[in-house]
Amino acid sequence: MELVKENVLDVLAVVMEPELKKDIVSANLVEDLKIENNSVSLKVLVSNPALHARRRMQEAVEFNLKNKFGKDLEITCEVAAMPAKEIESANQRKILPEVKHIVAIASGKGGVGKSTITANLAGGLAKAGFKVGIVDADIYGPSMPTMFDVVEDRPTMLDIDGSPKINPVMSHGIKILSIGFFTDQDNAVVWRGPMASKALTQMFTDAHWGELDYLLIDLPPGTGDIHLSLVQTVPLDGAIIVSTPQEVALADARRGVNMFKLDTIKVPVLGIIENMAWFTPAELPDNKYYIFGRDGAKNLAAGMDVPFLGQIPLVQGVREAGDVGRPAVFQENTPISEAFDELVRKFVERVKTAKDE
Repeated sequence: MELVKENVLDVLAVVMEPELKKDIVSANLVEDLKIENNSVSLKVLVSNPALHARRRMQEAVEFNLKNKFGKDLEITCEVAAMPAKEIESANQRKILPEVKHIVAIASGKGGVGKSTITANLAGGLAKAGFKVGIVDADIYGPSMPTMFDVVEDRPTMLDIDGSPKINPVMSHGIKILSIGFFTDQDNAVVWRGPMASKALTQMFTDAHWGELDYLLIDLPPGTGDIHLSLVQTVPLDGAIIVSTPQEVALADARRGVNMFKLDTIKVPVLGIIENMAWFTPAELPDNKYYIFGRDGAKNLAAGMDVPFLGQIPLVQGVREAGDVGRPAVFQENTPISEAFDELVRKFVERVKTAKDE
């Protein structure tokens, strides 16, 4: 076969973009194709920016070209992520078409109470009359089954238009799917990045969520492959960053904000929440002890020009409520439930204004 542009494109037309389910030629994902003597250089765009996905695409391109034009063909293949807006337009209504708002709850650092904030935010939204779901995407430390007292529950299967779908577990009127439902609670989950990413994707594409006002995604701590795969698979409306006021947590929160601002991701950061802002002992309700520092996350939000959604104090009752499977937001007229109610109000308002920006 002669090494000319038309023949090269014919060969590349058999290479599929796995997320879009189209070949890379018809999907206009091949750019800067140049042929000179016995060498080919090109750029290929992919919807999944994770390293393993880009490497797989590069191997597929090189294998097919060398198979047709000879093993001595010199190939320079750059694989880059598609712009976030293009992916969003391609996937927007294919995944979760009946969900109005999809928001990821993230933290750069573990142990800052991200899952506690997610559980109480979901509980507060449900209490306010919204239809809410949670995807517990914290692969290595799923905690939603405990926080909603559904450790022993298992999702059932539904037949939706002839296709089997996972039916999320219900608790306190909230639909929940967690990797914890599919693994032994006492055993460590030891998965490589691609396997973890696939499991998470299935909780969106193979589940029947139905009509929801809000779907909250409790992300793992950090900024890894799972985050990249997830934000490219699901049409996110935004992300919330949770941090404590201490400097070591703020440094990681700053990285979390910057991750969502990357050109390959471009997910709006809806705001920062400061958890464990101060400690108030039950016997001294008017006292505030700033154990982890004062206003750290609040100042970070101002410095990075990101909305600040509020402060949640360190209260023993929040931990106790999570341990028994009834989030503290469901308590009646307590200072902590009122703090979460105010957080929910600001969250709803922020999501609404972000849609108009």
